[in-house]
Amino acid sequence: QKCLQNYKNLARSSAKNTVFKRRRKKRGTVHKRPLAVIDGTTQGTKVTSSKMAEEQHKSAASASIPDDLIQELVRKSHSAKEKAYCPYSKFRVGAALLTEDGTIFTGCNVENAAYPVSCCAERTAIFKAVSEGYKAFRAIAIAGDVESEHLAPCGSCRQVMREFGTDWTVYLTKPDLSYLTTTVGELLPRSFGPDDLNRPKVK
Repeated sequence: QKCLQNYKNLARSSAKNTVFKRRRKKRGTVHKRPLAVIDGTTQGTKVTSSKMAEEQHKSAASASIPDDLIQELVRKSHSAKEKAYCPYSKFRVGAALLTEDGTIFTGCNVENAAYPVSCCAERTAIFKAVSEGYKAFRAIAIAGDVESEHLAPCGSCRQVMREFGTDWTVYLTKPDLSYLTTTVGELLPRSFGPDDLNRPKVK
């Protein structure tokens, strides 16, 4: 009789665990929202992720950029890549930067025999724009030769981009001209910027 009672208790406990698991499965697990993946071929922009995911991840700046202008940015970033000077890494990168007034500056990576003084494509484009008096940017497209994934900027470039704000758009592209949309703030969360220099300090 004692064995029978133990068996009943075990069965009752198993049933409770099964119900709990079903409830957990029904409620689901909260995942980070995926970035919108967009097909940027010359046939037009085609959203391959859900519409909701795209709308959640499009910044205000990106939403105001026409599709044809995005396509132009992507194409120009890949054209800039052709001018890359990278005799050491053989890793070509191009960038196309869109200013607030619609001007586009392009840049490529420029390497040096003294490796640390090499300059990435993103910084080349930004430095060109700043040298011409531009400091407000809407978007930047980044291009490389990697086929398996959308090329992302290095940490140094993310920090330089962050200098000019966090809420502007970054298009990470592939050689097939497809691109992934994100923002500077998403690429460099909890970042250090100009405002931090003016925060109260201990005396």
